[in-house]
Amino acid sequence: MSLSPAAIQRLRVSIEGEVESDLYDGAVVLVARHGEVGIHEAIGFADRSAARALRPDDLFWIFSTTKAFTNVLVLAAIDRGLLSPITKVVDVIPEFAGRDRFRTGLKGRVNVAHLMTHRAATSPTPWPLPYDQVKDLGRTIEAICEMDLVGVPGEKVNYSPCLCHALLGEIARRTLGAGRSFKAMLQEELLDPLKMSDTFLGAPSGLADRLVPVVAKFRPGGFFTPKDIEDTAAAASEGAELPWVGCLSTTGDMFRFAEMLRRGGELDGVRILSPAVLDMATTNQTGALLNDRYAKLVAEMDWDPWVANIGLGFMLRGQGLYQTFFGSTASPRTFGNYGAGSSQFWIEPERDLTFVCLTSGVLGEADNLRRFERLSDMAIAAAI
Repeated sequence: MSLSPAAIQRLRVSIEGEVESDLYDGAVVLVARHGEVGIHEAIGFADRSAARALRPDDLFWIFSTTKAFTNVLVLAAIDRGLLSPITKVVDVIPEFAGRDRFRTGLKGRVNVAHLMTHRAATSPTPWPLPYDQVKDLGRTIEAICEMDLVGVPGEKVNYSPCLCHALLGEIARRTLGAGRSFKAMLQEELLDPLKMSDTFLGAPSGLADRLVPVVAKFRPGGFFTPKDIEDTAAAASEGAELPWVGCLSTTGDMFRFAEMLRRGGELDGVRILSPAVLDMATTNQTGALLNDRYAKLVAEMDWDPWVANIGLGFMLRGQGLYQTFFGSTASPRTFGNYGAGSSQFWIEPERDLTFVCLTSGVLGEADNLRRFERLSDMAIAAAI
């Protein structure tokens, strides 16, 4: 084993201490090197109020980590010649221009790469419709198409909680999907080939005993309120098609997904993506632009602003010392995704290291960032 047992033990003890202090309620953590798992353990509570212990196969709402699946479907469409990163959104979704020709503005400029890098100048709202009406992807797209841009496409990075990946999901459906629903396409193009049998778009009612309740462990005042988090989980109910936040999964399934990425797009003889498209997707496509999404947090915490470091859909570690979900010691090409104060995965290519952590008890932004930065550094320290 090329992971230090002592370092893995420190990681375990750190999570136990954070759970004991009530920072969050529990975590299922997995660390692997060269594909060999060094730790896959459930620590703490799935539901602290009911004293229900976490299990390794418990199902978590993974929130925006869902975007990673949508990213891969779009990248697969690029591999198959159905799209290009510079394909205009209106060339696939003509109604994106809007019904009123006097309000079209700059929407004709928005392309796939703008959506994947959060540079599309779409509204940062998490809800283009009331949360209890977004279950139908078609209705969500209709609402988005009538919304105006809030800036010039390509000029700024401003993380889109919903609109960019809702549009990307529809773009994938209209190209790669070839007449299928988004759910069917996700199942047949990604989940089934990777044998991710414990990943679902929408919470399956028959597996209620494995669902980890969504409990906000923070106060109002940040970008999201506790109600926003609870509403998001409620919206991702059985039958809902939310390509931006709608999936539930386990650490085991997220590891299979990460393994496919670590291995250059292939797992168990099944190729999902080409190495070429993955190389493009894990290269910084946002240059030196800052991420306006974190401007308020940076100001409140008196932190130095940091470069966005976004590839085509994947978040990157990048160069320099700054606050980062992926750890201060991670190599610059480290990439992955994360979701609303609770879930994260990354692949560290220089050390051939994989990290997956799904947690119960949703943290606020600053606490979550510092928590995952700390745990990531401890996981990286185990690679000897």
